Amino acid sequence: MKDGDDQRATDQRAAAPDTSCPPWALREYAVLADGERGAVLDPRGRIVWLCAPRWHDDAVFSALIGGAGHFTVEPADPWHVWGGSYEEGTLIRVSRWVTAGCVIECREALAMPSRTDRLVLLRRMRVERGEARLNLDLDPRPGFGTARMHEPRREHGVWTAEAAGLRMRLAGAPDAVWRDGSGLCGDFRLREGETHDLVLELSTGRETDPLDADALWRATEREWRRTVPDCSRLVAPRDARHAYAVLRGLTSVSGGMVAAATTSLPERANSGRNYDYRYAWLRDQCYAGLAVAAHGPHPLVDDAVRFVAERILADGDEVRPAYTVDGRPVGHERSLRLPGYPGGNDHVGNDAGAQFQLDTFGEALQLFAAAAAHDRLTEEAERAAVVAVDVVERQWLKPEAGLWELEDRWWTHSRLSVVCGLRRMAEVLPGKAGRRCAELADTVLRETGRRCLLPDGRWRRAEDDDGPEAALLVPMARGCTFGDHHDAATRAYIESRLTEDGYLFRFEHPGKSLGEAEGAFLLCGFTMALATHRVGDRVGAFRWFERTRAACGPPGLFAEEYDVRQRQLRGNLPQAFVHAMMLECAVRLAGESKLP
Repeated sequence: MKDGDDQRATDQRAAAPDTSCPPWALREYAVLADGERGAVLDPRGRIVWLCAPRWHDDAVFSALIGGAGHFTVEPADPWHVWGGSYEEGTLIRVSRWVTAGCVIECREALAMPSRTDRLVLLRRMRVERGEARLNLDLDPRPGFGTARMHEPRREHGVWTAEAAGLRMRLAGAPDAVWRDGSGLCGDFRLREGETHDLVLELSTGRETDPLDADALWRATEREWRRTVPDCSRLVAPRDARHAYAVLRGLTSVSGGMVAAATTSLPERANSGRNYDYRYAWLRDQCYAGLAVAAHGPHPLVDDAVRFVAERILADGDEVRPAYTVDGRPVGHERSLRLPGYPGGNDHVGNDAGAQFQLDTFGEALQLFAAAAAHDRLTEEAERAAVVAVDVVERQWLKPEAGLWELEDRWWTHSRLSVVCGLRRMAEVLPGKAGRRCAELADTVLRETGRRCLLPDGRWRRAEDDDGPEAALLVPMARGCTFGDHHDAATRAYIESRLTEDGYLFRFEHPGKSLGEAEGAFLLCGFTMALATHRVGDRVGAFRWFERTRAACGPPGLFAEEYDVRQRQLRGNLPQAFVHAMMLECAVRLAGESKLP
């Protein structure tokens, strides 16, 4: 979500990659999540990324970006193929391995309900056919690989160790061997029909509760059933429900939803464009809340409203685009001096956290109005809406960073987003407050038209840029019209200039062809589907939806970008706002929307 040039000198890197966990193409990775943190799982059974205790904390397993630390469960027979799927409406993953003599399944999840100070990782192995031997390799390395677990002990069949303020417990491997400097190793021999459980706990306290695998699995299954609604009436119902599960898995008990589970996965190889997305972007949170609200008054709507309202009330004009999920500022980018995922540089922190982005307030106002449509607008959110209107009134004429977090300019999309939000709130706020919103919307639209509307009727990208801009589709997708001719001309121009092989790009890069500078932007493809549906082209809308929906990996997860020519995912994953827009498409194309 930040576009810039951030080259890092490779000779400054000090570490060598963990060769025991070689990298895979991004489309092959699956993700487990419980709202407070996420684990990245490769197809061979290695968990190669996990931050603890929360999203923005240091990684305990960082092999994904070339650091130390992983948790492996895999067949001992190297001659095998892999596959797997999520159980519907959950982020419970069932990995499946087929060897010459057996079929093995490994069911995996982060246990729920979750806690902010403790994570529990569940892995249940089962042999479906034949007899199998599986290898275990557990090497926790807190501090992005800089710390080693020490004082290992085995009591009553449970291993414990500590490092960097974290305490580890592992149940299910009493016969494993602790190797100084590289953790636990062991193996399991299972006959057909047998199962075996591993339960890994990482916490900041000294937990004493038994690590009861059966009880933890039952609670986890129950929590997913409780929190993910039925989507059977939607377009692509299984994918829609999966998208909701992803959004739920990325949303903390605080209400904050991280943009993605990972950091530093490159959008383009060796371009310097790789960022830390383990934070809650208010705009992304609004996109998710609006998508869920289109389906119904589900808990994720309340989460989004609460988190966004709290940040606006706390910070006013100083609202940041992104926060940690506990509402703290995001630190500046810094290097970990790790090798990084191939083609990328390793970062933590994100400099976008200090920008001002006007459209955030427009999306927040739309979110509050959607909550009001479901009678879910709290007193706190109504006060936040008034503060947001105040900020818009003071700031809308100033240049700002916009949706794509570029240099400060007079971006058209930001003003149109604000107009949408003000119009929606004008229908919600009573009396004078509502009239104020309507009048301010008219003022912003009039000046934006004067500066940014071209003689042929289409919107220019910015006051000083006549080029195409896919962000301009967002207001159309939301049903905010500025005249049928303007909407149609803008949508047609974007389609004519930013499309390749049925996928949509954000904008043109001078001197470079589409696909050369960056991948297709999947958020934009789904937004085009919604905008096309709004102008009455149902067939065209489905074409955009299905084409963009195809740009996921086998686990059904979307990254931010898609390399059209190589058919590969690019950037961090799973990208929350892409899953949110996919869900909204599934709702609206099915005619099931509860919002205008």
